[in-house]
Amino acid sequence: MSDNPLRHAMARMGGRDPHEQNRVSTPLELFFDLTFAIAFGVAANLFAESLAKGHVGTGVVSFCFAMFAVIWAWINFSWFASAYDTDDWVFRLVTMVQMAGVLILAMGLEPMFASIQQGIHVDNRVMVLGYVVMRVPLIFQWLRAAKQDPQRRSTCLGYARYLAVAQVGWIVVILVDTGVWEMFLMAAPLFILEMATPVIAERKSRTPWHAHHIAERYSLLAIIALGECLVGTVTALRAVVSGSGWSLDTVVVGLAGTGLAFAMWWLYFMVPAGTALHARRERSFVFGYAHMLLFASITATGVGLRVYAFYLEGKTVIGEAGVVASVAVPVAVFALVLTFLHAYMVAVDPLQLWLAAALLVCSAAAIVLAIAGLPLTLCLALILATPAAAIILDELVGHRNRAAALNRLTGK
Repeated sequence: MSDNPLRHAMARMGGRDPHEQNRVSTPLELFFDLTFAIAFGVAANLFAESLAKGHVGTGVVSFCFAMFAVIWAWINFSWFASAYDTDDWVFRLVTMVQMAGVLILAMGLEPMFASIQQGIHVDNRVMVLGYVVMRVPLIFQWLRAAKQDPQRRSTCLGYARYLAVAQVGWIVVILVDTGVWEMFLMAAPLFILEMATPVIAERKSRTPWHAHHIAERYSLLAIIALGECLVGTVTALRAVVSGSGWSLDTVVVGLAGTGLAFAMWWLYFMVPAGTALHARRERSFVFGYAHMLLFASITATGVGLRVYAFYLEGKTVIGEAGVVASVAVPVAVFALVLTFLHAYMVAVDPLQLWLAAALLVCSAAAIVLAIAGLPLTLCLALILATPAAAIILDELVGHRNRAAALNRLTGK
């Protein structure tokens, strides 16, 4: 980085110190994240509308496609910035282009969702164009790092090479007019190439990413995703108030939705990601990839709360069980992925396993109770019950197990 923090002159991209003290997210990274908050919001709203209209299968496919594009581009930028952020004028301007790509992608989500729902062809031109606009500047950044960091030249060139091949493939996807399944058959090898690139490029030499910085970056995106849960809660509250005014149902919906978002936040930050990632750098790939499911499940929970709002307004064609499942399923996925991450990065904790199993049972029970005709507010409260119990048990017992595991991990 520049020696003068008041001037952003071009600096040598030689790699950051992975043990740098007090490394935190930069204002540019935080600004960059705002564009992804917009993309998350657009995708969540479109997915909620698809579910409410009964287009479950096509809605899930479209949402997964959107989440892959958004989250994967964010992950790649964040790991690169952790290793090579110079914060000079070149880095800033290239990041601005990537931010524009996110906004273009967000604009292309609606035609993509609509075309997949119709099933005739896939109108992914704007969305994929936005993705390519996000990715091409990163190729430039890797080439710059390859030139200015001779020690890791082969690694940086590997990233640039495979990213370039993938973007050529995505451009072909834009140009070829295909049906839904033909498009995904074309995209499948590109998905694989994109996700295999870090593993292949870093097999000989690793980039100097900072463990605690990465953990903070991931936690910030988790908070952005949790914002969708709060948006979903407010949407549901507005639906209740406009329909029947302030009542006990309003209070239950507000407490359940806000409590669920808060519980997911609390549970996420139980995992000491920075310390564990620092001690187990070789497990970074699984840590990074597993978070894709985690971010998507958090966002999908917000989607479920939006679907609940549509139900309260009488705008859904799916039944009560479908409405409850739209909240219960992503919460269950969140719990399973988080339990896996804790076991993989820290240690296997029997208490965590039992709590995850209990959450699965409660989620299934909530759906069954909805089928039986019980109030949906009660079903929503049941979904909240296990995360709340997990927090209480962690404060009483679980923190000791985690502290002992961390001591073994760090050799203290």
